[in-house]
Amino acid sequence: MQGYIEDICKNNTIKDERINRFEMTGRVNWFKHFQGDTTSTSLKKRAVKATTLFGAPPCPDPYGVHAYAHPEDCNSFFLCTNGTLTLEHCENGLLFDGHGAVHNHCNYYWAVNCGHRKHDLTPLSSPGCEFQFGLYPDSDTCSTTYIKCVHGQPLQEHCDAGLAYDPKTHTCVWPDQLLPYCNPEAIVGFKCPHKVPARSAAAKFWPFPRFPVPGDCGRLITCVEGHPRLLTCGDGKLFDSVSLSCLEPEELPHCANSL
Repeated sequence: MQGYIEDICKNNTIKDERINRFEMTGRVNWFKHFQGDTTSTSLKKRAVKATTLFGAPPCPDPYGVHAYAHPEDCNSFFLCTNGTLTLEHCENGLLFDGHGAVHNHCNYYWAVNCGHRKHDLTPLSSPGCEFQFGLYPDSDTCSTTYIKCVHGQPLQEHCDAGLAYDPKTHTCVWPDQLLPYCNPEAIVGFKCPHKVPARSAAAKFWPFPRFPVPGDCGRLITCVEGHPRLLTCGDGKLFDSVSLSCLEPEELPHCANSL
């Protein structure tokens, strides 16, 4: 079987690549000999810890940290750390597929593709957390905050300004994407006009007219189908309230405090 290698590079980037050097097919019983049954049972009966596999074949790369999937168990993965092979288990609410990670190379279960591999999603709940690791809404109504559970501890997180939490995608999105659940005007603090003066600066950008945020050179408001969205210029630029364009900072000396 081709495994996925997750290279944790020195510059904190992650690179995924397929390798053939460590063929796992036919080795499942071999690994059981060292660890016992490594396939998933109830997480309530299994300690989440690493187990060094003594006598195991050498790691594909003797240097650095590399993680790759267990051939049968989505709750587990193999980790090579400077040539030492260990069997690791994801925390409750997390699984492994080598693509993305939020804790110890594992990702939220809803973001992982296990394929044919077995997985155990028995929740280990604590107050405010269904699983020990997860993202959850903190309200039954539209909210700009959400709950992030880490080791069973609920932590309140804030969406970026102008965004609201979407419990279906577990991300923060434009509030107009959550109609009628959310009220974009209430979140952004702006109501889009039905029309703008024909020769105004805002009219140049119709049907997505722009408007300044009073006293804020770093952000602007644009209207999409009549609903406001709070934006930033990006690329280190600032927003000019006169031309309603994003300009270089040196062109807007009065915005020096916004840098």
